[in-house]
Amino acid sequence: MRRKLLLLLETGLVLAGLLLGASAWKIHSALEQPLNITQEELLDVPKGSTPTRTFLSLETDGVIKDAFWLRVYWRFNLAGTPIHSGEYRMQPGMTVNGLIDLWKRGDVVQYSLTLVEGWNFHQVRAALAKDEKLTQTLNGLSDSDVMAKIGHKGLFPEGRFFPDTYRFVRGMSDAELLKKAFERLDEVLANEWEKRSADAPYSEPYQALIMASLVEKETGVPQERGQIAGVFVRRMALGMQLQTDPTVIYGLGDRYTGKLTRAHLKEPTAYNTYVIPGLPPTPIAMVGREAIHAALNPVEGSSLYFVARGDGSHVFSDDLDAHNSAVREFQLKRRADYRSSPAPTATPEAAAPAEETIPAASPDTAPEALPQVPAEEPAPTPAPEAAAPQNAQ
Repeated sequence: MRRKLLLLLETGLVLAGLLLGASAWKIHSALEQPLNITQEELLDVPKGSTPTRTFLSLETDGVIKDAFWLRVYWRFNLAGTPIHSGEYRMQPGMTVNGLIDLWKRGDVVQYSLTLVEGWNFHQVRAALAKDEKLTQTLNGLSDSDVMAKIGHKGLFPEGRFFPDTYRFVRGMSDAELLKKAFERLDEVLANEWEKRSADAPYSEPYQALIMASLVEKETGVPQERGQIAGVFVRRMALGMQLQTDPTVIYGLGDRYTGKLTRAHLKEPTAYNTYVIPGLPPTPIAMVGREAIHAALNPVEGSSLYFVARGDGSHVFSDDLDAHNSAVREFQLKRRADYRSSPAPTATPEAAAPAEETIPAASPDTAPEALPQVPAEEPAPTPAPEAAAPQNAQ
């Protein structure tokens, strides 16, 4: 009897060994099999996917075989290892083992979306809605609802996002990307605030952000940003109105059609800096780090006016007579190739007579009603002036 038991035991061990060996061979074969594809394909792994479900889906699609043995391998070798959601690039000749390596590293396909300096929130939302790789969750929401969705209820959205190129994976939502841009702006603004000039005339970072948006919209020439900020800061210190066209355009919203008239400059809105004292109540566009730095570190000097040359740069003047002379030279006698920015995207339209229409900067529209609140930087009522700091752009 004892010999029979020993024989059975030995037989069982042999069979177990054979079974383990066969299993190991099946698992090895399953891992080393090439993917059944003839060209590059993307494997979409949705959020919440499991290795079991993914292996079975690949087998159903005919990309792999032996999903059972691959599930056994994962259970005994990679238990607890998550499979990151996103898209994975499958190449002809790649083995299942190579694909699993991508999963373990989370080596997902990345896409990018660029938010551009000077864009308003309407343009930001349009760019998000146009990107098919993002999961759309903001369509149909008001701007206020969008801010609430990203965790900042009650904040006006204009200028609150940092212009940059953001990388994302398929499955990320538009709200998640927007939140990243919000947090990035906060980070940059806080960093630049700590390095601000000792005589920067702001009581809080938000005021500097408003000023930075004016600088951003007034010039595309990097070396002029500090000078533009200097002009605005000196005008506020003297109780002069800022009189900058982009704020008027922003206040007009959808009513702006590409031409700024003298009637527009007299129209009272919360953003018309020809009418209100000091800064407008909110930023008017997204700003880059350079514009924020310029607003917080305005260049010293004596100029109080500037006018566009027509090549993207400006002429700065200390007094009204010099400014009016520059206006006559560069605005009233415009060249055919006149432009207000260094890199125009379309051929400028011919300017209307100066007494009827004032050439303006790039159009901006506000998608939602603008806040009707006083400017944050009130200044004394200025003496009448014959011309604005920038009579045209």
